[in-house]
Amino acid sequence: MFERFRRSLSLASALVMTAPIAWAKDLPALQEGSFWKTEVEAGDLPPIAERIPSDPVVVDLEAKGREFGREGGTLRTMVTRSKDIRQMVVYGYARLVGYDQDYNLVPDLLADFENEANRKFTLRLREGHKWSDGAPFTSADFAYWWNDVANNELLSPAGPPDFLLVDGEAPQVSFPDETTVIFEWSKPNANFVQTLAQARPPFIYRPAHFLKQFHVAFADEPALKAAVDDARVKSWAALHNKLDNMYKFDNPDLPTLQPWMNATAGKKIRHDFVRNPYFHRIDARGVQLPYIDTIEMEIVAPGLVAAKANAGETDLQGRGLDFRDVSILKKGEAAGNYKTYLWETGVASQIAIYPNLNYEDDAWRELLRDVRVRRALSLAVDRNTINQALYFKLAKPGSMAVLPASEFYNEENTAAWADYDIEQANALLDAAGLDQRDKNGIRLLPDGRPMELIVETAGERQEVENALQIVTDNWRDVGVKLVMRPLDRDILRNRVFAGTTMAAVWFGWDNGIPQVYTSPAYLAPTDQVFFAWPKWGQFHQTAGDAGEAPDLPAAQRLMTLAHDWEIAETDEARAAAWREMLAIHADQVYGIGILSGAPQPIVVSNRLRNVPEKGLWAWDPGAHFGVHRMDEFFFAE
Repeated sequence: MFERFRRSLSLASALVMTAPIAWAKDLPALQEGSFWKTEVEAGDLPPIAERIPSDPVVVDLEAKGREFGREGGTLRTMVTRSKDIRQMVVYGYARLVGYDQDYNLVPDLLADFENEANRKFTLRLREGHKWSDGAPFTSADFAYWWNDVANNELLSPAGPPDFLLVDGEAPQVSFPDETTVIFEWSKPNANFVQTLAQARPPFIYRPAHFLKQFHVAFADEPALKAAVDDARVKSWAALHNKLDNMYKFDNPDLPTLQPWMNATAGKKIRHDFVRNPYFHRIDARGVQLPYIDTIEMEIVAPGLVAAKANAGETDLQGRGLDFRDVSILKKGEAAGNYKTYLWETGVASQIAIYPNLNYEDDAWRELLRDVRVRRALSLAVDRNTINQALYFKLAKPGSMAVLPASEFYNEENTAAWADYDIEQANALLDAAGLDQRDKNGIRLLPDGRPMELIVETAGERQEVENALQIVTDNWRDVGVKLVMRPLDRDILRNRVFAGTTMAAVWFGWDNGIPQVYTSPAYLAPTDQVFFAWPKWGQFHQTAGDAGEAPDLPAAQRLMTLAHDWEIAETDEARAAAWREMLAIHADQVYGIGILSGAPQPIVVSNRLRNVPEKGLWAWDPGAHFGVHRMDEFFFAE
């Protein structure tokens, strides 16, 4: 099945000279696995002692309350779009620095790192660490990315990524030796380490040995021209960018550091991912992780995920499942040989309505910018009824705020403008000048138009449409007509970004459990993806070339506080910035949160072990299954 892939791996391995490794003390005796045994015996692949770093990550599973596993097996899972094979980078969660099970930031691909006042970061690599094709992973891979990719105007027209710029200043980056990389700024960059741990990591390194053959500064000119012609692209830069897809994960020839490698070329219904023979983690018995040999990822229609899970056609599934699927999943457990766990969710709100403060219609824009209107709309939502109807009272009604697991949790923020109070909502709308109604009881805008608030959705979650049906009735009681408009996700985003959407529904903040080291930039108008202020976000992202500058005092204060956090010298100062920003959001109701903590169904095969019965389903922090270390899951006999 994987013969073509194995031949290319063997050839690459044969070309790499393996240097002797100085082994760290107190490592367990290493055990050669069965999956690559044939290649090792044939001399096409080095033995395990020459494949892993001299100081690998040693996982004591018993100390974590888990079982030591057995190797082997194929794990089946599903996604609903072909581009979502990138979830293997998310689930695999090999990061320079990553979150552990307690959401502390710890070295992973790095042996360690040193932080000097958030201005100078020294990254130390693991001696003997290798890419999946056996080539050394060294500081040269960071140097190639920094010098020849991030600062090459053809490959990166916008320059280095934003998280590396502090008040427009790029870092000084140096590479003292093969295992040391230093990033240094004149001002603090407190967000640097946390960004490395994201579900979608920035990849500040590249497999230089592979990509240099497609870079004009290093490649043989005739060979590069031939490769450009074969790929039917316009330039060497277009070819390089096409092949340099660390996150998309759709190029099986691109070496990786993830626990599983893509072994399927092109667009297929099923994609196979096989274990990385050079992966840097082992268990305390000397067995190389991951335990599972192969991941089979099937692409299915969104509406079929729950049905196929019910039929026992997946071994591990969270993506594509909603709470409304729990009943059908529970019914299929016995015949499908699986169990259904209910994990908590990590988003700040399961469902949130975002009035667009940058809406193109002047009259509506002025109305939606009036905090009294936003507060009234929030007060007119019957959250308890929605919780009962959709989640059997298992979720937590409230405004959009951080969750109790965060050190910044404040019950007052969660409760702000979240009571179901029709009388107060009506009073606020009257005070906002909306005291006239038509014959149907719908309030009239100052220009005489009826107050028909169009709320657009991605059309992907039935729970959203069900919730909006209840909100429609609620808002009718205060003279507001809600018009729901389902759209494709990409169309919705484009309309929001263009300012043509009056209001939209999405999740709350991805990170509902921030800590003091978490950047609060997503609470300020720094990005167009926050649907309440897309134009303000564009202004910041493009340094004023597009969008609009924030022109409301509270939003301007959020920008100041986000900057204060970035330059803060102490955790106390950073915490103070967080708390004030959260208080502003609670008061201003930029997003109308409905409830949080809605249970996420997780389908787990009865044969699969080490999957936590209680976990947190969160994109960031956590990378869904990533923080729970999927490489430690295994199949029982």
